[in-house]
Amino acid sequence: MDVKVSRRQFFRICAGGMGGSSLAMMGYAPSAVADEIRGYKLARTTETRSTCPYCSVSCGMIIYTLGDKSKNVKTSIIHVEGDPDNPVNRGTLCPKGAGVLDMIQSPNRLRYPEVRAPGSNEWKRISWDDALNRIAKHMKEDRDKNLVQKNDKGTTVNRWNTVGFLASSAASNESGYLSVKVARGLGMVAFDTQARI
Repeated sequence: MDVKVSRRQFFRICAGGMGGSSLAMMGYAPSAVADEIRGYKLARTTETRSTCPYCSVSCGMIIYTLGDKSKNVKTSIIHVEGDPDNPVNRGTLCPKGAGVLDMIQSPNRLRYPEVRAPGSNEWKRISWDDALNRIAKHMKEDRDKNLVQKNDKGTTVNRWNTVGFLASSAASNESGYLSVKVARGLGMVAFDTQARI
């Protein structure tokens, strides 16, 4: 049998033979590699849909947490990506949204309420109950002192001009509606969202 091999084919055969023998000499064995198939990193995670906390666009996110859901086991967020089913962003995220995992896992992230006493330069950790009670107490004191019930013409206005309300622009329509109702019900005039900041 007379087989004609061109120069180019000869070099390909030689390169393939040298590459294969070199890999075998380095310990590469295809069967061992096939046995060591790595598992997909999100296979054992819990998928949770959420909204990006940064701006008023309200992009959808999928947050993947790892943990066995036992009672005292704290889950950890290992991956965040855009939600392809969300009609706002269709799976895309801006650089801030794409970097939200770094913000979540930052050691500098504040995870509990703190208070600084007047004249002090140190922050002291307090419980959530103490923080909410303190906020409610200060709001009541300020509203009782500064509520304008009637204007110069005698018309009832019930305006509370000394306090403002900053709402989340990434909240749902229902949460926004309730926020406005609470703020306006208390008489607040200054009302805004983080999207304008």
